[in-house]
Amino acid sequence: MKRFSIFFVVSLLAIPPALAGPAHPKGVVELFTSQSCSSCPPADAVLARLAARDDVIALSYHVDYWNYLGWRDTFSAKKFTDRQYGYAKTFGRGSVYTPQMVIDGRDAAIGSDEAVVEEKLKALADGGKGPAVPITATQSAGKITIKVGAGGGNADLLLVYFDKKATVAIGKGENSGKTITYWHVVRDVQTVGMWDGKTMSVVMPASVIKGSSSGGCAILLQEMSASNAPGAILGATVVSATGG
Repeated sequence: MKRFSIFFVVSLLAIPPALAGPAHPKGVVELFTSQSCSSCPPADAVLARLAARDDVIALSYHVDYWNYLGWRDTFSAKKFTDRQYGYAKTFGRGSVYTPQMVIDGRDAAIGSDEAVVEEKLKALADGGKGPAVPITATQSAGKITIKVGAGGGNADLLLVYFDKKATVAIGKGENSGKTITYWHVVRDVQTVGMWDGKTMSVVMPASVIKGSSSGGCAILLQEMSASNAPGAILGATVVSATGG
């Protein structure tokens, strides 16, 4: 536990001073998208609407497999493509596509089909399969306290750093000439510890919390397979800039 606490403090250096989101969000929605995908802008718009809600944690991952079209997605990274392929393995699928929404690490839908995404969010929440393990982060007396509640099973604790908003003028590829605004653009994902179903609490000085006021960090408690493929998200919250 001592090693984990030290690692957790170091890994949280980039989170801005903040208050956390809900301990029990309705769900976590992850969009896999690309600036070079002509079908993606409508899904990016759906993600923007989800990001504006206070009961859903919405994250946008930009994959790199469309970069060959002549425009390199400015947010793309192989690790985001690997995460999507990991989900494909979890769901028993042999291929990936954009735009894809993954809901709570348990189900997926075409990212632009807002009605289906909402339907799956509701079904998982109503069926008790949403992120039910409480995670809270509070700031008081110069300290940040992060608490993970008890539950069943084992999971990794992930920090998902994101930019709140970014506007890009696309010069080549299928979306050439368009200027698109992206929300909750993921920049990095870190695994910072393992949870064994027991209550866990981490306290750190608020002075170590640094970062851009335009971003934030989602804290996800997620099952992982032996091959490190992502699975069900058991708990989640988000830390964002004060007033952001």
